[in-house]
Amino acid sequence: MQVNILAGGPQQVYPEDIFKQTKNWIGVDRGSLFLLHHHIIPCMAIGDFDSMSQSELVEIKGKVSQIIQVNPIKDDTDTELALSKAFTRFDADEVTIYGATGGRLDHFLSNFLMLLKPQFKQYAQQIRIVDRQNSLLFFNPGKHILRRQPNYKYLSFIALGNVEDLTLPDEKYKLNEQSDIYPVAYISNEFINEQATLSFSTGMVAAIYSRDYVK
Repeated sequence: MQVNILAGGPQQVYPEDIFKQTKNWIGVDRGSLFLLHHHIIPCMAIGDFDSMSQSELVEIKGKVSQIIQVNPIKDDTDTELALSKAFTRFDADEVTIYGATGGRLDHFLSNFLMLLKPQFKQYAQQIRIVDRQNSLLFFNPGKHILRRQPNYKYLSFIALGNVEDLTLPDEKYKLNEQSDIYPVAYISNEFINEQATLSFSTGMVAAIYSRDYVK
């Protein structure tokens, strides 16, 4: 099952076609309200809902059948709780997270780095974070084939911590068995052909398809 998660990030960075997908949504905090305002009833709404008014919360409770309201004082973020439910409650094969970028930088970093947590690492390759300019994928050790996607010029690689033997053999800018003990961003690479190879032996690597902003 494909599950979509909408967090509460600013709407101006949403992909243009985001609301054409009408099934299998989890709304996170204000993301639930955004879905309802686009005539989509999420399968679940989750969060502490501390960013909305009482009337907005009443609207959500009146339309969404599954609601999980949590204490604002907690160890996991609302987005982390939603991601956990996507796999444990809905048995997701793939999860795409929207509304997790833009706005507050601390929110973005939390959403980006949560894939390093032990409870999510096993699912890393089933998760994407998408906005209007970027599509982020996550990879555990091994050899991976990435395919060119329409409208994305750049392909960047982020070594998330202790990554060994990072090899990019057929991208525009190549790497051979590069090892880094701290996070490193190898940005603005590009496809040469319709697919590119990524391999490494330890750690986690994020691949970011991106394009420049056009008004």
